[in-house]
Amino acid sequence: MATINDIAKQLGISKSTVSKGLNHATDISEELRQKILETAAELGYANKKLKKSDKKLCIFIENMHWDTPHHFGYDIVRGFRQFAEADGWKVDIIPATIELQKLTPYTVFMIQNGYHASFVLGFTLLDPWMRDFGTCKIPTVLYDNYVKNNPFVASVGCDNQEGFELSVKHLHQLGHRKIGLISGPMESYITNARHQAYMNALSKYNLEINEDFIRLGYYASEAARKYVPALMRNGVTAILFSHDIRAIAAINECNSTGIRVPEDLSIIGFDDLPLTTRTEPALTTIHQDRLALGRCGYYAISSLLNEVPIGSILLRAPLIVRGSTGPVPKNPHVVV
Repeated sequence: MATINDIAKQLGISKSTVSKGLNHATDISEELRQKILETAAELGYANKKLKKSDKKLCIFIENMHWDTPHHFGYDIVRGFRQFAEADGWKVDIIPATIELQKLTPYTVFMIQNGYHASFVLGFTLLDPWMRDFGTCKIPTVLYDNYVKNNPFVASVGCDNQEGFELSVKHLHQLGHRKIGLISGPMESYITNARHQAYMNALSKYNLEINEDFIRLGYYASEAARKYVPALMRNGVTAILFSHDIRAIAAINECNSTGIRVPEDLSIIGFDDLPLTTRTEPALTTIHQDRLALGRCGYYAISSLLNEVPIGSILLRAPLIVRGSTGPVPKNPHVVV
């Protein structure tokens, strides 16, 4: 790991000047301070001497709502803060906009703001900082993302494979043999992981794998309107969804177009959001314990800070059976 000596040598300045740049001293120029921070990031510097009296962690959030109880990220943040603040950490919540990521490299941001480690929520594969996570030396934990070969970065999430296998097993026992998938575009690690979990689960139960049974789209309501009828025309009698919001949109679309759930079509979501109990019928879904995910995020950070290079923590993903799944229809609904 790079030291202040290395930064000073690279820039041809004294160690004391480097120290001033890293510690927000006012008697050096902003231009030089920025150069010191950028060089520190480039060399892989991580400040091991951050003041213990100023114990600071941050949660970066992108593409995820979190500030009210019905939002997906609310309990993840709450679980993390419960454990971190009990250990004396101050936790800041920071919207990690694309503009912020393009303006300031990840390690530079962490060094200049004095953060010891971070928990990263909601990033896609297109986020600029995803490249930075591959080489950073600052303890970093990603939710529903994964970076290979960096012992400073860990991941937490739910076992997608287990969740999809339980879903397909449930539908198989109900007589379904043509099972579809509606998901978002392959711009995130988790979308790719759930797509693969779906394929693996079908293979395990010797069910047909057919690209005509899969649809990918950006917007939940539009995808439901276009893709549910298309899959049913292809003979699909049950559909798995990568997220509950998409599944709920599909139930609403079915209710408005005369498709009966589950008599004509069985639907399964993923996440177990509070809204899933209030749909008509209530949504069968794969449960994510979001409070536990947040606590695991802190556990992973604590491990990394103590130089325990963990890789991934996966929670169990139980299937919660409600009213949106039922036996395969004897006379399949004809969609025109």
